[in-house]
Amino acid sequence: MSITVGRLELAHTLLNASGTWDAVEAQRLFGEANPGMAGFVTKTVTAEPRPGNPAPRIAPSRMGLLNSIGLPGPGRDAFLETLLPELATIVAGPIICSVGGFSLGEYVETVEQLDHHSDCDAIELNVSCPNVESGCASIGGDAGETERLTAAARTATDKPLFVKLSASVADIAEIAKAAQAGGADALVCVNTVKATAINRWTHKSQFGGGGGGLSGAAIKPVALHAVLACSDATGLDIIGLGGVETKDDVEDLMSVGAKAVALGTALFRDPSLAKKLRFELGE
Repeated sequence: MSITVGRLELAHTLLNASGTWDAVEAQRLFGEANPGMAGFVTKTVTAEPRPGNPAPRIAPSRMGLLNSIGLPGPGRDAFLETLLPELATIVAGPIICSVGGFSLGEYVETVEQLDHHSDCDAIELNVSCPNVESGCASIGGDAGETERLTAAARTATDKPLFVKLSASVADIAEIAKAAQAGGADALVCVNTVKATAINRWTHKSQFGGGGGGLSGAAIKPVALHAVLACSDATGLDIIGLGGVETKDDVEDLMSVGAKAVALGTALFRDPSLAKKLRFELGE
């Protein structure tokens, strides 16, 4: 079942989506940091510490989950000095470090530092987070900006470089081709889809941070279209994600071009899902 995605060797096809799995907490609770997964994708790392968006930050949807988390995290220095070395001692398989930023310079500085860190096996550029005010999605919504950022990151590292795309753009294939032109080894399709929830009593957004993103079963058709379009446009290896809950969902994404598949929202309901799917895929 072993595969290679953008020069990164994996024991099988299943990963976690960035920000949906806490490996340290999983190690404490289950005795395994990433059970059933071929590697671990970190939460998005930003240059400075971030508290994230104000509460409320989560809302249910009929066929998924809405979130407006806003990239909270300890910041680059704390991640490199404390969290990444700890992850390296508990995670099975390679570590893919997700990188976010609010300018090209912030991204590149983080990528440069990760390039010198032996515990980082690959880098994922998050240019698609829908619930921060600037950076990320504003970069990933523009083909020129995406190409410039990817090219700058490519110059800053020899590690496998992935670019995580948003479906909330006019033409995701054009963004994918821009990432390819910048030197991406592989693509990640897709992040949550821009969405919000309304408080029926106030008639305002239910989120403290305004907008948010939809994940879960509702976006599987969107993910299938994105993977198919990006695969046809670039031929690059793709990590597909969006609404994966069953073995059939994994196979559907792979049938349209995904080389690996990441689990996200479904892990909140069933933390053992990756183990189950790995067994079913092996069978």
